[in-house]
Amino acid sequence: MNHYIVTGGAGFIGSTLVRQLLALGDGEVHVIDNLLTGKEENLAEVRSQIVFHKADIRDYSAIAAPMAGASTVFHLAAIPSVPRSIHDPEPSHEVNVNGTWNVFRAAKEGGVRRVVYAASSSAYGDTEVLPKVESMQANPRSPYAAQKLMGEHYGSVFTSCFGLEVVSLRFFNVFGPRQDPGSPYSGVLSKFMTALLDNEQPTIHGDGEQTRDFTYVEDVAALVIKASRAPGVAGRTYNAGNGNRYSLNLTWDLLQKAEGVRIQPIYSPSRAGDVRDSQADTTAARRDLGHDPQFSFEEGLRRTLAWYRAHHLSPAGAR
Repeated sequence: MNHYIVTGGAGFIGSTLVRQLLALGDGEVHVIDNLLTGKEENLAEVRSQIVFHKADIRDYSAIAAPMAGASTVFHLAAIPSVPRSIHDPEPSHEVNVNGTWNVFRAAKEGGVRRVVYAASSSAYGDTEVLPKVESMQANPRSPYAAQKLMGEHYGSVFTSCFGLEVVSLRFFNVFGPRQDPGSPYSGVLSKFMTALLDNEQPTIHGDGEQTRDFTYVEDVAALVIKASRAPGVAGRTYNAGNGNRYSLNLTWDLLQKAEGVRIQPIYSPSRAGDVRDSQADTTAARRDLGHDPQFSFEEGLRRTLAWYRAHHLSPAGAR
């Protein structure tokens, strides 16, 4: 019987992964989350099927016990925001660097076989070459990007020096149900969804022609599980994207067409640390991990919009 640990399991990606692990039916699923950015409601209907540990990865003693004896750790806990890492860098560093060190250390001491680490495509920076290939030199442009890149390096070191199998996945722009639009640091698609349903103008930083490799959360969670089981990949880093790219202007147009409205966005200055274009080369992930995205961007948008519509609150009652 497997013993799975999901750090950050109450977040929108983590809670999707938890559901996919439960669907496998081959082990216990434990969630470690301090609920700083995650929400217990994301796990509401599966709460009785998991073991929940309210703990902070910055506290080694709090996470070491539940991780002892685990077969696989999925390390998704983070403060996942470029702007926040610039405006308030210390907490981001403590969680994304020190917390990741604690997770790797606890996994090694606890006899864990493999850790799958949620890295970030922001490590590539603003290089003009597209698509982004794992062999490219990293060029982080923000504290967040540097922090997540450091996690990759620590993962490689724990593999080579301590025998802990770590596989790093560079997440691109993940979107889907349960992504929180309420934070000023939320992803652009979650903000687009709520603006659309409230019939309000969204704010686009820059001219809107910047492009992103938007990847549906179910495909990302499926790849994370594949990375936990693939042979001969310990110590390596792989892109976790779809291999396509869409501009923010085109994305907003697609959503308007789906809803049958026309709303002019508000354009504001670009944000510090943001990259212009992002697109994953998925060759290595397909070859080594069996990556096989099942959802087109358009289908992912339809499913996500349907979820937001079903769970939407008016602006006056928004959380």
